[in-house]
Amino acid sequence: MLFFLAVILILVAVTYWYMRLPQFGRPPAGERFQLMQQSPRFKKGKFENLRFTPTLTEGYSMWGVIKKQLFAKLPRRRPTDSIPSIKTDLSQLPSNRNLLVWFGHSSYFMQIDEKRFLIDPVLSGNASPLSGTARAFKGSDIYKTEDLPSIDYLLITHDHYDHLDYKTIRAIQSKVKQVVCPLGVAGHLIRWGYDVKDIIEKDWNETTLLDAGFRITTLPARHFSGRGFTRNNTLWTSYLLQTPSLTVYIGGDSGYDTHFAEIGNKFPGIDVAILENGQYNPAWHAIHMLPPEVLKAAKDLRAKRLFPVHSSKFALAQHPWDEPLKEVTRLNETDPIPLITPVIGSIVYLDDPGQQFEPWWTKIQ
Repeated sequence: MLFFLAVILILVAVTYWYMRLPQFGRPPAGERFQLMQQSPRFKKGKFENLRFTPTLTEGYSMWGVIKKQLFAKLPRRRPTDSIPSIKTDLSQLPSNRNLLVWFGHSSYFMQIDEKRFLIDPVLSGNASPLSGTARAFKGSDIYKTEDLPSIDYLLITHDHYDHLDYKTIRAIQSKVKQVVCPLGVAGHLIRWGYDVKDIIEKDWNETTLLDAGFRITTLPARHFSGRGFTRNNTLWTSYLLQTPSLTVYIGGDSGYDTHFAEIGNKFPGIDVAILENGQYNPAWHAIHMLPPEVLKAAKDLRAKRLFPVHSSKFALAQHPWDEPLKEVTRLNETDPIPLITPVIGSIVYLDDPGQQFEPWWTKIQ
């Protein structure tokens, strides 16, 4: 019994020490916490979705999900071939073109009206606080932090490790002029060395003038947050970016809900909707959309084009690695919306609605 208790105490001590490492960030305190308390979404110490959002769908159990993950045969979660990619020199892009370069999963670079935006960059090759546990697919991680030019605005949608990467965020600090993030996330950034004066931290339904003609509005999403054992102590968000020539909806992570239609009605004229399509499961579809819901959300938003992301780099769910792109493409054959499905690193021209994309995933095993 004494030996057993000693082992438990050691494990607790090691866990406590490990969880204090910088990659876990820091919960908001002081003025940042007071700002959170003013939010109508912050109740009893946690942020809430607009509607009740279960962690698991009715009929599923956490043990059942874990059991399947550990013991079931889950074919093709990772590609056996290398993911195709193109190394574009981001510092030499034509300044007069509106464009996007995807880094895989939910990380991408945008240049719009001569401003540079970086969204949820994860360029360390790993989407977990434990090294090597959520490795990027071979070929999908050719971009490193040193490949990035100076960034006018770094946008963070929420604090999960596959969207907010400690190593990446630390490495690019000198290149970033301004950060935009939802409530609470500034606590992590400040711990990692960012100056609070360079951080714009907002609640849902708040609009910020970034520069002349550039407005960003933080909007609802249906998800959750947390980097340790505590959940929902920071907010998650989607964004509407309005520039002199384009309107882009940045969905972050979100399950399907009525907020897409509400946003579409309130903000007509969305040129491109960037929505998560991957790492889904019927067991947790309240917080991650299934492919049919991705298309429905894009139409609710009345978007002219859809860019499905959150795939092709990490195996964070149980489906085959290429299923998200296969399914969204197949389902889109009926009443189609123009899809943006680029090879990692290739240039997407945001003001060219006729740009065509090859189904590159069909050539990979």
